Amino acid sequence: MPDPRVFIYDEFTPEDTAMLQALYSRSAASVEEHVDKVKASGSGKFMETYYVGYSHKSIGDCGTTTLFFEGVSELAAKAIQDWQLYNGQQTSTRYIDFARQPVTDPLNTVASAAILEEWMRFYRESLKPVTEHLKIQFPIKEGEKEALYEKAVKARTFDILRSFLPAGVTTQLSWHTNLRQARDKLSWLRHHPLEELRDLAARVTQALKKQYPNSFKYRLHGSQEAYRAECAAQYTYFNPLDPPEFAFSTDIVPEEADHYSTLLKNRPIKTELPPFLDELGMVRFEYLLDYGSFRDVQRHRHGVCRMPLLTSEHDFEPWYLEQLPSERRHRARELLDKQSEAVAALNTSATIRQYYLAMGYRVACRTTYPLPAAVYTAELRSSSTVHPTLRKIARRMCDAMASAFPRLTLHCDHRGDTFDIRRGKQDIIIKTD
Repeated sequence: MPDPRVFIYDEFTPEDTAMLQALYSRSAASVEEHVDKVKASGSGKFMETYYVGYSHKSIGDCGTTTLFFEGVSELAAKAIQDWQLYNGQQTSTRYIDFARQPVTDPLNTVASAAILEEWMRFYRESLKPVTEHLKIQFPIKEGEKEALYEKAVKARTFDILRSFLPAGVTTQLSWHTNLRQARDKLSWLRHHPLEELRDLAARVTQALKKQYPNSFKYRLHGSQEAYRAECAAQYTYFNPLDPPEFAFSTDIVPEEADHYSTLLKNRPIKTELPPFLDELGMVRFEYLLDYGSFRDVQRHRHGVCRMPLLTSEHDFEPWYLEQLPSERRHRARELLDKQSEAVAALNTSATIRQYYLAMGYRVACRTTYPLPAAVYTAELRSSSTVHPTLRKIARRMCDAMASAFPRLTLHCDHRGDTFDIRRGKQDIIIKTD
């Protein structure tokens, strides 16, 4: 009876780790032998000693790297994350004070700078009055810890005021990826309509070629580049003429879903449907949602989430205005009218105007998932700690699926929106014990 063995080698470069795995496909020798060769040749040189005589994209899947981006716009962050296999983290506008954050201004004119400053001024000047207003609305309860309460109030303040941040505000994010996916994603980013993304793609490509020269030795082909450029120019942004407030559709055949009625009905709370149910078909949702909350929807990668074009066509999400104290609400309405006219007057394209629009404006969204992913997304985003504007959409997703699939048990949170002190616990802090 063979004695199975398990090894862990995390000390090598991504390229050498990838080659260690690739050699399994053409050698029956133990990885221990290959590790000895890595140590003998030196890390980073091992891959150079082998010629790979077959299509080796799969080898790139076996080596991972992590990229860190700082000082990029929210628009750039969303473009980088617009990838079904994206893994990473980003600075949260729901937990971080963005008052002093720099803003990307691609036009760099007096008019464009004034627009950005108006948004940021309103954000800065509203922090204190909104915080005080929330404490009046939701006073601390007996037994609640003051530090936790203060954190929850601050988070709620950011929940409201993030809507007035322009999409050009800078952020930071990480991208943990394998070498193949980095190359594939960059092949599209270098043709992105926004110059900021094209520049970032060039910088990342140069850095990866320097760090992993054996994995990024490739020639660009004119016909392929032309095809990608055409796709990027026409289809990067989703912007239908007459989007619905909310719509649901599916190609799942009810009789086929009924075959798994026991699985659909008896699923416990916080338990995902089995992945093989992806084969049943797709569920599509179309809806209007503010750009700020769209960013949370985009985090669900098991499906297709189209990138919306940020415009002022679909109005500012009313929820944000309703949360402001009366004086700030009046000022906000004046600001929206003024800013809308100023942005429209900019002599530039619709894609560039996105930098100068606030993230509280609603955008046309389309998300398409297999059934397990649709259920997971709707249930998770219906939770009371989720942003209220997204919760509203998630609950409609739940209702639509409940109607379409009567045998499907859904564990959605239909409780009303209220101040939740648990938001104060959603933090990363240094341990003191």
